Amino acid sequence: MESVEEDALLGQESEEDNSELSDDELQEAFAKGLLKPGMNVLVDKPKKLVNNVEGLKQCLGDFRKDLPWVERLDLTNPPAEDVLSNVKEKVQNQTNGEVNADDDFQREMFFYRQAQATVLEALPLLNKHGIATKRPDDYFAEMAKSDQHMQKIRKKLISKQMILEKSEKAKKLREQRKFGKKVQIEVIQKRQKEKKAMMNAVKKYQKGMTDKLDFLEGDQKMGKDSTQGAKKTVNKKGPNSKRKYKDQKFGFGGKKSGKKWNTKDSYNDVSSFRAKVAHAKGVKGGKKGKGGKNKRPGKSVRKKMKAHS
Repeated sequence: MESVEEDALLGQESEEDNSELSDDELQEAFAKGLLKPGMNVLVDKPKKLVNNVEGLKQCLGDFRKDLPWVERLDLTNPPAEDVLSNVKEKVQNQTNGEVNADDDFQREMFFYRQAQATVLEALPLLNKHGIATKRPDDYFAEMAKSDQHMQKIRKKLISKQMILEKSEKAKKLREQRKFGKKVQIEVIQKRQKEKKAMMNAVKKYQKGMTDKLDFLEGDQKMGKDSTQGAKKTVNKKGPNSKRKYKDQKFGFGGKKSGKKWNTKDSYNDVSSFRAKVAHAKGVKGGKKGKGGKNKRPGKSVRKKMKAHS
């Protein structure tokens, strides 16, 4: 009895709540055993028939109204003759309706030829009924898309073009930087090479190995080749007499210290020895100034002379 009363109460509550129970309430009812199989049954709705014969017949009757062709503008034509296949001597069975539906190209060509045949037949009929088939020169048709939509498209195209230009510009800048670094390295190497050559020329000039000062002119040397032709011919003959004398007296580079050291050969060579010159023999008292022989005796002689006196 108690279970029957609980079922009745549950049915009333469900009707009051429009059969909308929360998940918690359903779980509590299932735990108490209030839910039983067979209470909730899904009922399939009857399917509507797609092949509505009556409706199709009604539509067909509407289409069969006795109207002139100008109001209907309907044509049923076979496809036009395939000129290319006739030129290539190919047998085509498309005119008989035998078209491979899986062949996209063949199917589209069939549609194209059928539309071509319809146009060839429809144009004379339209001209016959006085219907214009060409647009006049002063006719302005309304665009399919609004100006606002075209403005959006234009802005989008311009933005894409700007992005492409920026990317191209950045690419060119990267290439220029690489090329600039390469040129900079080449310039630095060239300067170092010129500096090294100038230092070598300065050292040669300091040591007397050359008397040319062309290295001081630098890049101006190339522009003065025509004016310095005569000077170059003179310099090619060799150093002048002054330079030769200095080279003979002081040398022209190399080791300068220790040039007066004796060797075994110079020690044994006594051909240039002169005893008279070395020990001042043969010349009493040597050369004594401008007055010739000095008559004044020495200090010791003068003392002796004083002692005797």
